[in-house]
Amino acid sequence: MTTRAFLVVTLLAFCGCSLTFAAKSWWETASFYQIYPRSFKDSDGDGVGDLNGVTSVLPYLKEIGITGTWLSPFLKSPMADFGYDISNFTDVDPLFGTMEDFERMVTKAKELDIKIILDFVPNHSSDECEWFIKSAARDPVYKDYYVWHPGKLVDGIRQPPNNWVSVFYGSAWQWHEERQEYYLHQFDKKQPDFNFRNPAVREAMNNVLRFWLEKGVDGFRIDAIYHAFEIEADEDGNYADEPVSGWSDDPQDYGYVRHIYTVDQWETPHLVYEWRQILKDYEAIHGGDERILMVETWSPIDIVMHYYGNETADGGQIPFNFQMISNLDYNSNAHHYAEMINRWFQYMPTGRTPNWVIGNHDKNRVGTRFGAERIDLFNILLLTLPGCSITYNGEEIGMTDVWISWEETVDPQACNNEQEGYEWRSRDPARTPHQWSDTANAGFTTGRNTWLPIAEDYKLVNVKRERGVALSHLNIFKNLQELRKTATLQDGETEVKALNDYVLAVKRSLGENYTYITLLNIFDHIENFNLHEHFADLPAEFEYVLITDRSIKRKGDKTPTSSVTLMPHESIVLKSSVRV
Repeated sequence: MTTRAFLVVTLLAFCGCSLTFAAKSWWETASFYQIYPRSFKDSDGDGVGDLNGVTSVLPYLKEIGITGTWLSPFLKSPMADFGYDISNFTDVDPLFGTMEDFERMVTKAKELDIKIILDFVPNHSSDECEWFIKSAARDPVYKDYYVWHPGKLVDGIRQPPNNWVSVFYGSAWQWHEERQEYYLHQFDKKQPDFNFRNPAVREAMNNVLRFWLEKGVDGFRIDAIYHAFEIEADEDGNYADEPVSGWSDDPQDYGYVRHIYTVDQWETPHLVYEWRQILKDYEAIHGGDERILMVETWSPIDIVMHYYGNETADGGQIPFNFQMISNLDYNSNAHHYAEMINRWFQYMPTGRTPNWVIGNHDKNRVGTRFGAERIDLFNILLLTLPGCSITYNGEEIGMTDVWISWEETVDPQACNNEQEGYEWRSRDPARTPHQWSDTANAGFTTGRNTWLPIAEDYKLVNVKRERGVALSHLNIFKNLQELRKTATLQDGETEVKALNDYVLAVKRSLGENYTYITLLNIFDHIENFNLHEHFADLPAEFEYVLITDRSIKRKGDKTPTSSVTLMPHESIVLKSSVRV
């Protein structure tokens, strides 16, 4: 079992409350990195990233201080939703390589001490999965693996059972000619939903976890967990309509109804508790470091907290904190930032660990949502807050969204709808190939074509060039990772507050160790502060330990605590000149 320290750390949130949690398993201060395999590195020239490509650049993850990486799905799939429609949960899709390639990747990662986290997609399978094919044929073992319903007759015409709507547009029910019933699909019609009220389904998915644990993975990111259960059918086998929301006039649009019966059902967190126990059972037999669960749920914050666990059961160690993704935009001021951060502290159960996420493969890139001038700001914020951080590949070098024409668009979330408005529905712009160098196709592939277009700015925004630029996004990210190793940033107390509408501050302190203050100027004003007016127990002087290309000061310069000046959009980290 993992050796755990018995130190107790107190986290002070701006709300004035204190949160105490035991430290520290490997993941609690980890820097995680999401790899979208199709777009990370191509090893065979077909224009699609693959596992051997990932293996070839694992040393890069070590270079930038990554503790563990979770990879979006690379399992066998018809690719209707680019791997999130799985036809075999225990096999690698040939597009990405072979099982031997996967095993080689895990071996290399272990040599580099990088953890591998598998994307686990439990809500649905592909309609080409053997389980679904057998269910459609009413095989006695599999007939209830999925959610089926005969529909209803209206004026002699058979129609879907109710008004439930798919995330990807249109009815969430699809007629199956062979079975003569509708099946539920909360996403694409080629992604039928499992019936998790069937114990056989639960055990099948439990066995998927066990299989990959045996293959050496260090944990799982659980996809779209909040969709796992739907309300139970009534005594006649029917499902109630969801209430109309008033947010959309289009009955085929996901926002047309309020999803009170298809997401966030009370049973759902208990699935995560069961899966956490499977990981614990494996650890008890095999030893080694703690295996983890990262949980994706876009639920209200009070519901998200249930995924941490309860008094009788542990849940996922990392229920993704999407507060900043969901509740901040370009115009948000420093008070909004502070509120979003402190809100997590206020809700988080005692003894749990915070996590910070600002981007992923489903959202526009940080530099596009918040402006290129704030790319460093968010990297600095995520890596100086307590707990663990999750960075989407490319954010460390400042990649931004790529405009993609309707003809080149492949994301089903856009393609299943009309051309009008496709740009705001499509997730393709944030999924373009990683920019490694200024050579052809950004060094992503030796082939002539790529599955999505390469960004036009790749000759300026790429790993090779940024390695040689002192204050590039990449080098600031690497400097942050080194800074993060200090005792104060690992274990220190935290106070987060807005100094005014424009500047956010994070104070980290730990006993007699150095105190660190992160200052983030969100807008384009020059700001000056007497930090004594905002924080207690500060020394008379601080030293600049991290700067950006917005700074007029140099690393190592000193500043009086009573007068700290920030240039427009400048973000810095200061360290007390003496131990406090």
